[in-house]
Amino acid sequence: MSAIAAMVDARLVGNPDQVIGGLATLQDAGPGQLSFLSSSQYRKYLRSTRAGAVLLTESDAAEYGGNALIVANPYAAYARLSHRFDPKPLAVAGVHPTAVVAADAQIDPSASIGPGAVIESGARVGVETVVGAQCFVGARSTIGSGGWLAPRVSVYHDVHIGDRVVIQSGAVLGSEGFGFANDGGHWEKIAQIGGVSVGNDVEIGANTTIDRGALADTCIGDGVKLDNQIHIAHNVHIGDHTAIAACVGISGSTHIGRHCTIAGGVGMVGHIEICDNVFVTGMTMVTRSITEPGAYSSGTAMQPAVEWRKSAARFRQLDSLAKKVQQLEKELLAVTRDSHDSSES
Repeated sequence: MSAIAAMVDARLVGNPDQVIGGLATLQDAGPGQLSFLSSSQYRKYLRSTRAGAVLLTESDAAEYGGNALIVANPYAAYARLSHRFDPKPLAVAGVHPTAVVAADAQIDPSASIGPGAVIESGARVGVETVVGAQCFVGARSTIGSGGWLAPRVSVYHDVHIGDRVVIQSGAVLGSEGFGFANDGGHWEKIAQIGGVSVGNDVEIGANTTIDRGALADTCIGDGVKLDNQIHIAHNVHIGDHTAIAACVGISGSTHIGRHCTIAGGVGMVGHIEICDNVFVTGMTMVTRSITEPGAYSSGTAMQPAVEWRKSAARFRQLDSLAKKVQQLEKELLAVTRDSHDSSES
């Protein structure tokens, strides 16, 4: 356990020779496993946990009698340690015999190109990057060093990906944006001649789609984290270290700032700007630019169906109710004016 403590700069309380062979929740951990407490709602399990050691803050450690690794941020320490126990198979450097690689593609000797992968003309794959089975990397696209593409990732032509980028299965980068011009009722397709630019240390979830730009690139900044099933339309810009949860839809030419958090199911109209340090709660519909940092929400919270139906009915009556209130205000003003005129006379 002392070696683990050194990895996360933790103060060790308890047995330094405790052997740790895995990670688990407080509820499920056994004597050979390490757990952590990062949320007060799980503190009730601390007394009964069988974990061999627990990552704790100073205040929580005071209530615990077992082996503890005391850190400022247990969840961050757990995140760093989790890679030590990751069972994901290690890729073997080299190009699999069934992969199809263009003669002028540049593949670093330390990179791994999996079975059935296709690397087109002019593409480049960097040092120790893994391109999984049946991935497609289009013409002139580049992938930096230390990246990992899970099986069946599609990277279209002229997409540029930075270092240490993780892309999960089914993700598509560089698909054509939804661009059409209406000509007398007929939709004329607009060629999407821009690309996609992805910064360093980005993670892109399964089945997430990032459209290429119509003219300039769609841009994803450094450290951005994208969950599964997100749609990012053409010419969107996402600032550094912004995190976006699943099922978010971002319309074209929207600019999102740095260090934003966009919760699940959010929708954003196009051609708006979101400033830095904005938190948008789940299922919010963002219809205009946000110019001040802070938390933003829309919609109504869950309530019993009977109550919701009553609220919905009243919501439909708001317009007529507002008109009635305006009329009553006019009548009250007229009565007040008449009363004032009478008193003066």
